[in-house]
Amino acid sequence: MRAAVLRQSGLTAPYAQSQPLSLEELKLAAPRAGELVVRIERASLCHSDLSVVNGSRLRPLPMALGHEAAGVVTALGEGVNDLEVGQRVVTVFVPSCGSCRACAAGRPALCHRGAESNGSGDLLHGPAILETEHGEEVKHHLGVSAFAEYAVLARESVVPVAEDVPAEVAALFGCAALTGMGAVLNTGEFSAGQSIAVFGLGAVGLAAVMAAAIVPETTVIAVDPLPAKRELAVRCGADYAVAPEEAAELVNQHCGDGVDLVIEAVGSARVIEAGLALLTRGGAVVSVGLPNPEQQLTVQALQFAGAGKRLLGSYLGDAVPERDLPRYLQLWRQGELPIELLHTDTRPLSEINQGLDALASGAVVRRLFVPGE
Repeated sequence: MRAAVLRQSGLTAPYAQSQPLSLEELKLAAPRAGELVVRIERASLCHSDLSVVNGSRLRPLPMALGHEAAGVVTALGEGVNDLEVGQRVVTVFVPSCGSCRACAAGRPALCHRGAESNGSGDLLHGPAILETEHGEEVKHHLGVSAFAEYAVLARESVVPVAEDVPAEVAALFGCAALTGMGAVLNTGEFSAGQSIAVFGLGAVGLAAVMAAAIVPETTVIAVDPLPAKRELAVRCGADYAVAPEEAAELVNQHCGDGVDLVIEAVGSARVIEAGLALLTRGGAVVSVGLPNPEQQLTVQALQFAGAGKRLLGSYLGDAVPERDLPRYLQLWRQGELPIELLHTDTRPLSEINQGLDALASGAVVRRLFVPGE
């Protein structure tokens, strides 16, 4: 099978010239116990992929990238009895073991074993199974490696979806929807009558806007430097969309002494600091972006105890995928979740490096790739 493999991180843009990802022939292994094989129909490019390419998220190399996708089951390993060949599934980038401390607490997105296997580039039930035709081991990206014609995954890395969900729609739910919507509804516990500011209008930020817009009697403010992203945010349900330098004044005009919730979907310590300054007493900043590890926060410590403000991290939107994904899909069916607005275009996998440039520049929200083309 063909797969997009990263052998060196930190190559400089434009990526169309430096070509960090190469399409290589890898052996398609049979699934082991607890695993399955999925033929990838659509895979989407996310900033989490870009962060591995540019070196801000260090991963073992070589690695086959890609983590947000939809596909069809083609083979089942021993013990996988609740899925069928031919069934469509959505990939989830945190496989949950079900028995660690986080899983036992009802927070599978923070699974300890899943984090360990993701960090090492292995699968939940065993070591990496990808290799080149010459026997060189290739690591898995977040247990998925979706920029490929096929993926071997742990059963815990997929959620089945009904046939009425097209692959172009289903592919957007495994990361963007679960992370952005979950940050608002799960981590932030956003409720009727509250106000929210969402910083960063990529796919995750726009999914957060959609989630907030579903909650009744709320004020939704979207913040991004790019006019096209702000226009799209209004189509996604934002009441107001402004540039970062206009956010404080708008909050003062429409939200009194501050907003109840800020979603930081930029990956910037400075944005986290700015978000804390915009909160009302008792408000919360939810950080879902992935800042470079070298970034540090400098904030007034007194505002936490003195004003009851909170800073919360949210990984995968604190999602329980088996619970949340069907619920979000039902909102899509009812016309309340216009997730298709996140889909910019679809390209062949051979254009994956050009896609990195488009994502880095903000020219696209979610570009989908067809691995077989």
